[in-house]
Amino acid sequence: MLAKITGTLIEKNPPQIVVDTQHGLAYEIDVPMSTYYNLPNTGEPVCLFLHLAIREDAQQLFGFASAAERASFRMLVKISGVGSRTALAILSGLSSDDLQQAIANQDISRLMGIPGIGKKTAERLVLELKDKFKGMSFNFTATAAQPHSDRDDIAQALSALGYGDKDVNAALKQLPNDLGVSAGIRQALQWLSN
Repeated sequence: MLAKITGTLIEKNPPQIVVDTQHGLAYEIDVPMSTYYNLPNTGEPVCLFLHLAIREDAQQLFGFASAAERASFRMLVKISGVGSRTALAILSGLSSDDLQQAIANQDISRLMGIPGIGKKTAERLVLELKDKFKGMSFNFTATAAQPHSDRDDIAQALSALGYGDKDVNAALKQLPNDLGVSAGIRQALQWLSN
């Protein structure tokens, strides 16, 4: 069974990436956006935890930045009505820690905020995962989650577009603090293009 891959990131087309292992093989891997946002630039080394899904009509390889994220994915796909695409969408909308917190707090509305997740699916997730997450060790704490700002979303969007950390940080310094995500991305791209 495939467990981990280390190689050179040669393509980034969300949600798919291609990793060249430099042994004559390059793997096409689907990743959640939480992993995608933290990927290095193309041409740089990358290491991901893997999950191979085999169906009658396809074989798909999924990659994750952490073992906790992969474990969450594996729990999600075991739930009736949650396939690999839905599990990927859930982990694109919430980190493993945020997912565990939403389940622990029975936060149906937070789960419903993920595209493709309706009330019944959100309720099923809470019902089936609340006991399973208790035995897992994430960085979850019973306190409130770390505050998430518009600036974080702007930074993630710029990183996804291929800008390096240095450029992203420089662009963020040029933006007013009260700027929304869309306007912030637009202004940051204008500044970066100059």
